[in-house]
Parts: sequence; C-alpha cells; structure tokens
Amino acid sequence: MEKRLADAIAHWKPRFTANGVEPQDFEQITAGLESWDEWCRAWSVAAGVHEDLGREALATGRTRSAGAHLSQAAVYHHFAKFVFVQDMEQMRAAHAAAVRCLNDALPYLDPPGERHEIPFEGAAMVGILRRPRETGNSPVVIMIPGLDSTKEEVRSTEALFLERGLATFSVDGPGQGEAEYDLPIRGDWEIPGAAICEYLSELPGIDPQRIGVWGVSLGGYYAPRVASGVSQIRACIGLSGPYNFGSIWEGLPQLTRETFQVRSRAGDEVEARAKAMQLSLEDKAGSIRCPLLIVTGKRDRIIPWSQSQRVVDEVGDNAEMLLLEDGNHGCANVSYKHRYRSADWMADRLIGRA
Repeated sequence: MEKRLADAIAHWKPRFTANGVEPQDFEQITAGLESWDEWCRAWSVAAGVHEDLGREALATGRTRSAGAHLSQAAVYHHFAKFVFVQDMEQMRAAHAAAVRCLNDALPYLDPPGERHEIPFEGAAMVGILRRPRETGNSPVVIMIPGLDSTKEEVRSTEALFLERGLATFSVDGPGQGEAEYDLPIRGDWEIPGAAICEYLSELPGIDPQRIGVWGVSLGGYYAPRVASGVSQIRACIGLSGPYNFGSIWEGLPQLTRETFQVRSRAGDEVEARAKAMQLSLEDKAGSIRCPLLIVTGKRDRIIPWSQSQRVVDEVGDNAEMLLLEDGNHGCANVSYKHRYRSADWMADRLIGRA
C-alpha cells in the first residue's frame, strides 16, 4: 500500500469515526484502496449513499431523518476532499457536495442551523449558527476547524455545547473550507476573529458579552491567537494545537505539509515552512487574559504535547491543561475523556453552570 494512503488510514480513523463516519464504512471504504489517488472518489461514492437516503427521506416528508442523512453525507464528502490537494478538480467537486448537503440539512437539524456569510478582505468567511432551545440572548462559542477540517466536520462537538445552552458558530476562516480558495492561511487570527465577533455581536438573540472560542488542531492555535487579541472573548479552549507550527514542520505527515503549502499559497516546501513559522504564539500567549483550557494527548504524533505545555506556561495562572496519557492527535481516540468536560468547562464560564 502506498505510504501516503497507509499514513492517512493509520492517523485518521479515530477522528473520522468520532466525527460522524460509521466504523464499518471506514473499514469497507479503505480496505478497497491501493493508492492515495483513489481516496477522493471512493469516499465520494460512499457519501452518495448517505445523500441518496437523505433525498429520499426529504421527498417523503421525513425531515428529521433527512437532516441526519444529509449532514452525515456532508461529513463523508468532506473527508473525500480534506487533504486531496493533488487533484483540485476532484477536491473542489467533493467540497461543493459537502457544502450542498449541509446547507440542505440545516433546516432539519435539531436545533436547526443558519448559514451566515461574513464579508472579509474582499471575500467571505462562511459560518453555521445554531441556537439552543432556551429563549433569550444566548452565549455563543465560535468553533474553529484546523488545517484540513471544516465547519461540516464539527457537528458532534456542536451538539454538546448546544445541550448546555450555548449557541455555536462553526466557521470556515482563512485557508479553511469555503474560504480556502480566496483567503490563504494566516497566523494573525485575532484579525478574522475580531471580524467574526463583531458580526456575531450584531445578531439578534446573541449575547455579545458572552463569547467563547474553541479550536481543534491548527484551530487549537487559532483559538488562543483570537483570545490574545480580542478582548470580547470570555473563555477559550484549544485542542491539540501548536505553539509554533513551523518548529514541528519536519515531523508532520507528508499530506499535512502538502496541504499547508497549497492553502498558504506557498510556492514550494521551503516557503511553506517559512510561512508555518509565522503561526506562532510567541509574544502573544502572555496577552491571553480570559480563562484558557488546553487539551492534548501524550500519543499525539502530529503536534507534540510539549507544544501545549509551552502555551500553558506562557499564559500563566488563568490557563490549565488536560493532558491525556492515551490521547492521539485531537484526542479523537478518547473523545469521551475530554468532550463532555470541555463543554462543561465552557458552560461554566459563559453561563455559570455546567
């Protein structure tokens, strides 16, 4: 089996199954692959099965089932494209399908979702707002994906915040999802973060004084970076994020380096590493004044847990770390050990109760 394919299967199975992929589907799809070139097409075919079920349910008025099937299809289409940067035509087709499925699912989710587009530097950042069932002004958690994740992937984490009375705003920022074609990766996420906060503050039913931010993987860097420069942020969670992305460049998987090169608009790997060095919390971590929870795993083979420790050390007394001895990247293999606790932690700080 080709190394890129073998690495993808070995690294990402827990993440896929924690975020909506049926375990048997993962096994069946990947068992039939010999080359990475087959990845996108195989996952797109599997996504089509779930999408067809959703369209059938929608046509017969079974809207709750339609929302479930279509949002799951969006996840499969997303994983078809997530790091498939060597064939942009295939990647963009899979991505368009993921966006289409999620958009069509939004009215039928529980609670429903709303699509919002935030103008930003001549383009747009697209986010999905979901509101808890409680009435009144809700606190909101900005949810930031990573290098290869998008708003379509975080539905299972959204659910835990929503159950605790927190609205969620899952967003594709620069270099991510719908924004990746117009806005390259950038390190100064306090700038797009400020634009997101300003937009949310003007929406009815959202409390502008109770905004939290959560991020995973590279989003686990973006979230603290937002907190370092946006005073509106009241609480921040970073899951498996780096302190300095460039400093761990040589240890990153090949697919991750290739994806960063494309989405940062770097001309070659040397320039990509230089751009990665700009994603750093040096001289920024000390500016984080809100409560900060850093979650990481000792078995993370992509972003070493020592990167998280450095963030906590530099932030100081308002930071705490949940270090899971058996956790992998994103701690997806032990999601039950951190997802509920993280949701409770955020609810405590934005509402005052778990």
